[in-house]
Amino acid sequence: MSMICGVPLLECVYCLACARWAWKRCLHSAGHDSETWGFATAEEFEPVPRLCRYILAVYEEDLRCPLWEPPGGYGINPDCLILRRSYEDAQGRAPPYMLYIDHKHTDIVLAFRGLNMAKESDYAVMLDNKLGKRKFDGGYVHNGLLKAAVWVLDMETEVLKQLLEKYPNYTLTFAGHSLGSGVAALLTMVVVRNLDKLGNIERKRVRGYAIAPARCMSLNLAVRYADVINSVVLQDDFLPRTATPLEDIFKSLFCLPCLLCARCMRDTCISEEKMLKDPRRLYAPGRLYHIVERKPFRLGRFPPVVRTAVPVDGRFEHIVISCNATSDHAIIWIEREAQRAIDVS
Repeated sequence: MSMICGVPLLECVYCLACARWAWKRCLHSAGHDSETWGFATAEEFEPVPRLCRYILAVYEEDLRCPLWEPPGGYGINPDCLILRRSYEDAQGRAPPYMLYIDHKHTDIVLAFRGLNMAKESDYAVMLDNKLGKRKFDGGYVHNGLLKAAVWVLDMETEVLKQLLEKYPNYTLTFAGHSLGSGVAALLTMVVVRNLDKLGNIERKRVRGYAIAPARCMSLNLAVRYADVINSVVLQDDFLPRTATPLEDIFKSLFCLPCLLCARCMRDTCISEEKMLKDPRRLYAPGRLYHIVERKPFRLGRFPPVVRTAVPVDGRFEHIVISCNATSDHAIIWIEREAQRAIDVS
């Protein structure tokens, strides 16, 4: 009899916990994450839409005969394309990427595409991680993404070194979206730690842009490398806010309620202060740029503004319950809204 009475009691406790979690999420809007941050200037944010177009270009098989182009095109001269690596070339070690010389902006760009839902190799990179599994430079990083970054550097060290010597006034930029954002961010960090491999170039010549970033490094590393790594988040994007290990996310793709229930119980039973004190907890890397284009309880999109900071806490800790949480992750939308933000500034 006592066991029968205990079941409804457990259900009530669970329902109350879920209701508390949902109420907290409904009160939280994306604008709260960056409401105390300053505004980014058009000059410092200028590379973002351009780099988004370069990342989009990685999806094309032939840039001379593109199958699809964003408004205004990719802005790429095919004659300046140095190399491109497909899934076959990368042998499942990293997502496809291309190396391009942007003479107009004196920039050498290595751009990575995002997750391909049809490629098992991408999942293998994403799922190769466990909390606290990989230490790096006094902190923690995502194991699979770090291995991909190291593999890319080993493959392209010589060509990068030659280009940097040939163009001594050019910067070296690593950029990626989603899965590629983690590889780009950790590759930036690995290069900065091994500048001798590229001819002892100055740290200020290296920079990384993580578009719709995965949480891939501990807080101490995210802050320490904020001078060279930048993360760009559009409004409600779910990925930078998802502290749940990526392994659990993809295991729950076909059971989203399972993921939400797990997050509900964890957020309810574990204090936020305790979670933030965990040194193994991973975060979106570097300096954060938040594109805000919608307001709470207001319909439609507004002229976007870009807020920026290097926060030591509050790095997109809460998922926003929004119908745009997945669409804001799309690089097409990020490119468009980033360009709009520059145009209206």
